[in-house]
Amino acid sequence: MEDQFRTEDQFRTEKDTMGEVRVPAQAYFGAQTQRAVENFPISGIRFPRRFIQALGLIKWAAARSNEDLGLLESRIADAIRGASEQVASGELDEEFVLDVFQTGSGTSTNMNANEVIANRATEIVGGERGSKEIHPNDHVNMCQSSNDVIPSAIRVAALLGIADDLIPGLERLEAALTDKATAFDDVVKVGRTHLMDATPVRLGQEFSGYATQVARGVERLRSAQERLAELPLGGTAVGTGINAHPEFAPRAIAALAERTGQPLREAEDHFEAQGSQDALVEASGALKTVAVSLMKIANDVRWMGSGPRGGIGELRLPSLQPGSSIMPGKINPVITEVVRQVAAQVIGNDTSVTVGGALGEFELNVMMPVMAHNLLQSVDLLTSAATIFRGKCIEGLEADTQRARALVEQSFPIITALVPKIGYEAAADIAKEALATGRGVREIAAERKVLPPEELEEALDVQKLTEGGIVTLGGE
Repeated sequence: MEDQFRTEDQFRTEKDTMGEVRVPAQAYFGAQTQRAVENFPISGIRFPRRFIQALGLIKWAAARSNEDLGLLESRIADAIRGASEQVASGELDEEFVLDVFQTGSGTSTNMNANEVIANRATEIVGGERGSKEIHPNDHVNMCQSSNDVIPSAIRVAALLGIADDLIPGLERLEAALTDKATAFDDVVKVGRTHLMDATPVRLGQEFSGYATQVARGVERLRSAQERLAELPLGGTAVGTGINAHPEFAPRAIAALAERTGQPLREAEDHFEAQGSQDALVEASGALKTVAVSLMKIANDVRWMGSGPRGGIGELRLPSLQPGSSIMPGKINPVITEVVRQVAAQVIGNDTSVTVGGALGEFELNVMMPVMAHNLLQSVDLLTSAATIFRGKCIEGLEADTQRARALVEQSFPIITALVPKIGYEAAADIAKEALATGRGVREIAAERKVLPPEELEEALDVQKLTEGGIVTLGGE
């Protein structure tokens, strides 16, 4: 908010408890926001849209509750609700000018919302911006404190992001992976442990595992949502509920639940809900687990698609863009690389949320803005990554069946199927010769006549090797 090039008539003077402050004349925010602008020029990172939406919804619900309780006259409550609707819808986003790195309670941003809504509501009733005809503290912040509003807003924003965006994105990714599991079910390939050849698997089996990873991630998120749905609203400054009507929180939260479609409820223990932010830590942990799953899946797809001549080459990934400024014809697995980078960021975000959660002292956690930023960024990043991974990679994957089969035949661990018949030592000896000579174990086993030809072929049927159990021969 640089003002060196502004003329004097481009400002208005507002007062707060610390004195006079010059505020841009056309701004809806007021003195406390302006002080915070000047105090926290840290990163240029602002709170995301979901958080501002949640703040607007909370102020809307508060005005409704306070009117119902007879604490606000209808004229004022109506105006506050109208201004809050504009905040929730994004019409006033440019007024939310504060850095996320600020006072640890988020008081500055709560007052940013209070001032914007108060000034806009004042205009709605015919007053002048800055006059405080509708007061940011006395009216907009009635029965509230930054200490219960900000953690409530974080939870509402996270719930909406997870429910409306992330879970649907993950469910679509799971469906795409399940489709590929079905399509690839007859593609037998080398299993790998320790990055070394292992007994065969079907490509479809691997993809069924990926689909289940994503499904389990959704389950973890749904579980975390249960705790996120507990709102500290009504606890005011320290959890005691001072200056809040006893019916304020139940009424306001019921209105929020109806408006958002989320199963919101008042915190069972306001001291837990404000003194700690364990629900945010839990949710971040679930997001981190989703990130880890996507990292593993992207890594596997990237490795299986490596090549096209010198790599594994069991999968063909969609070609999206040239991969080199110097090597003509090179195509890189760019989407899997994006997913891995997103996963790394989310894992780092979780560390910040974890540290923030650990630093809640006594009756208030004062790391909430940075926790909000990291948690909500993780929701947004994972939503985008899941969507792009599905649409630009998974859905377009093709299996190179011939390449996969050739690698299986060259892979000596298929000898494992003969162990029940010829013993571990004899099988190991065949494997050693295969590895030393580059010949196939099928050829060496036939040469050594360890089993009759028909039984040998039956035992080394690579499709059967993917089905588990002990290989039985000749109807035994």
